[in-house]
Amino acid sequence: MSRVGKKPIPIPDKTKATYKDKIVTVQGPKGTLTRTVHASIELNIADGLIKVIPLTNSRTDLALQGLTRSLVANMVTGVDKGFERALEINGIGYRATLNGNTIQFNLGHSHPIDFKVPDGVTAAVDKNNSIKLSGIDKELLGHTASSIRRLRPPEPYKGKGVKYAEEHIQRKAGKTGTK
Repeated sequence: MSRVGKKPIPIPDKTKATYKDKIVTVQGPKGTLTRTVHASIELNIADGLIKVIPLTNSRTDLALQGLTRSLVANMVTGVDKGFERALEINGIGYRATLNGNTIQFNLGHSHPIDFKVPDGVTAAVDKNNSIKLSGIDKELLGHTASSIRRLRPPEPYKGKGVKYAEEHIQRKAGKTGTK
């Protein structure tokens, strides 16, 4: 059985969760999130706890129990506290500027790249080389951060590119002169 799926999810104060017709809705101080639950999973909301229950004990249902528990727990945490992701830009001449809901990147290409930040994610640019993304939907936030990183992934020789703030780039030695 899934150890993660067995753990009940505590519902914090000022947060309300409802479950009806395979749709779970979580409302909190930061906003509202809705998600459809898989047909072979049932949710039980009582006494300030959400319990995820598989309908059968098959291997896939037990795996879906753990997945569903993680997704719902992320929804509860998102509407209560929110999530943040930080990115750094390294390289001479590499920079980002925020224009409304669009981030303009200069990443060594012959043209600037305009990246539209999706609804539900807010961006802040500090000192032209660090980006902070925040939002209540962890999945959307991670997808947005990976899309920005994909514009110019960090290269292993000089470390130039866009990387996550906590990411460590494994450096390689460059070419050496031969005699």
